[in-house]
Amino acid sequence: MGWMDRSLSAFRKWNIDAWRHHIETLPPVDYFQMSYYEKWLAAIEKRVVQYGFVTAEELESGTAAPNSSKMTPALTVEAARSYARNLPSAKDPSVVALCRVGQRVRARNINPVGHTRLPRYARGKTGEIVRDHGVYSFPDSSALGLEKRQHLYSVRFTARELWGEAAPSRDFVHLDMWDDYLEHA
Repeated sequence: MGWMDRSLSAFRKWNIDAWRHHIETLPPVDYFQMSYYEKWLAAIEKRVVQYGFVTAEELESGTAAPNSSKMTPALTVEAARSYARNLPSAKDPSVVALCRVGQRVRARNINPVGHTRLPRYARGKTGEIVRDHGVYSFPDSSALGLEKRQHLYSVRFTARELWGEAAPSRDFVHLDMWDDYLEHA
């Protein structure tokens, strides 16, 4: 299933954040009854119809309609390789880091309507930047097809900060978080 999704990504109609968003928008009654891979398949099926790869009727029947328009150009191995080669670099000096390694930060307490990679259990919690991974596309915007590149950090939280005094005192959790998720503590 993953290879099918990656191959279709070479057409640049969607990205990994849009893929997650499609899964998150499944009706709750379906989402909670589906297995992990059923959710993947449902998201792929939704996208191939939405972006014109097939019609809903073709998907349902498993057969191409006689006069159906096909995506052109056809996906080739070289096109798929080109997609992987043309991803933006994580080293982009034009994007200024808003945080630095060693800095105390707080995860913003936000509740966006759409897709977010900010875990609810970390919102409002304080941690420390332990690594700057470089510059990547902000997933909350990327899910909507918008490009917003910013720094991505590894933030270390104590288990007690996240889950209270019952958590082991020597345990830590590292979360990858973008600039828009953080504020200075």
